[in-house]
Amino acid sequence: MKKMDIYKLVVCILVCQLAGVIGSIFTRPAVPTWYAGLLKPRFMPPDWVFAPVWISLYFLIGIAAFLVWRRGLHHRVVRRALAFFGVQLVLNVLWSFLFFGLRSPLAGLVEISILGIAIILTVQSFLKVSRTGGLLLIPYFLWVSFATGLNLSIWWLNC
Repeated sequence: MKKMDIYKLVVCILVCQLAGVIGSIFTRPAVPTWYAGLLKPRFMPPDWVFAPVWISLYFLIGIAAFLVWRRGLHHRVVRRALAFFGVQLVLNVLWSFLFFGLRSPLAGLVEISILGIAIILTVQSFLKVSRTGGLLLIPYFLWVSFATGLNLSIWWLNC
């Protein structure tokens, strides 16, 4: 692997992990207080599951972004794929702000639905550049789909 590729890989992984850190700024204070008092569905995983899952997913999506970026920004399809990626990453952080920061399961539900669409568009655009990159986003999409079900259930149980 070239030196520049190593740089791109590290940047991609760090940017994705940073999204998780930013989201946790809104999540951490709300979990033991507001969130603890919410009714939750039976299929809700224990709280300790979320951090390792998200760290792993951010690692995978960072690698996916690297695989696309290394094809070269001079390609329009790469720039487009990374633009979709950037949008979905911002939406990912926004969900934590809406759901935990604003303590609004309804706003979170609307936003996570948009996030799901953004991830689908990102997967499609990544597949055009790097099959592996696109496939690495599938676990992320599946987890966000599961999280959408959790968000819907929490909203329903607490509205």
